[in-house]
Amino acid sequence: MTKPATAARIGIGGPVGSGKTALIEALIPVLVRDGVDLAVVTNDLVTKEDAERLRRSGLIDPARVAAVEAGACPHTVIREDPTLNILAGDELEARYENLDLIVFESGGDNLASTFSLDLVDWWLFVIDVAGGGDIPRKRGPGVVRADLLVVNKVDLAPYVGVDLPLMLDEARGVREGRPVIATDARHGSGVEDVAAAIRAAVLFQQ
Repeated sequence: MTKPATAARIGIGGPVGSGKTALIEALIPVLVRDGVDLAVVTNDLVTKEDAERLRRSGLIDPARVAAVEAGACPHTVIREDPTLNILAGDELEARYENLDLIVFESGGDNLASTFSLDLVDWWLFVIDVAGGGDIPRKRGPGVVRADLLVVNKVDLAPYVGVDLPLMLDEARGVREGRPVIATDARHGSGVEDVAAAIRAAVLFQQ
């Protein structure tokens, strides 16, 4: 594969507690195994909590994790004015010249959260069954417009009264052919499929 001039940039968004950071933790070893040189930029309102969690994980060189403190609504720095994130990505690219991929994790937001295409080439949105089986029917822009919708924590469906097959069917129904992947990020289920979708979409690897 010929390396692109710049690293591909993807976004991972979703509500608070949907499992965005857990999904990144699950994706890192899979992508690294497949030869992807990557870095991560996290977003939080006034802390660096998610960045510190990833730095402590042992899954990635801590210096490859940058943190943006939004100081406002989480979507502001990934959509209306993504300057801080763009600069963080540029700094990582300058430091690691062989980067293939930069992952931007949004702060926890609502179903209206989307990424600016000035910031990312492709983005996925994470919802979880514990948030309610009716989330797809609410048709927020994150659910409907993301390049990939991830339905996480599927192992919890029996315990929170969610009809998982129905939830997945409704998610596919509102997305008009855009892909939906069910995951249990904590235990690895579905993570290989998400990694494959990332590789195919932005790294052009099958």
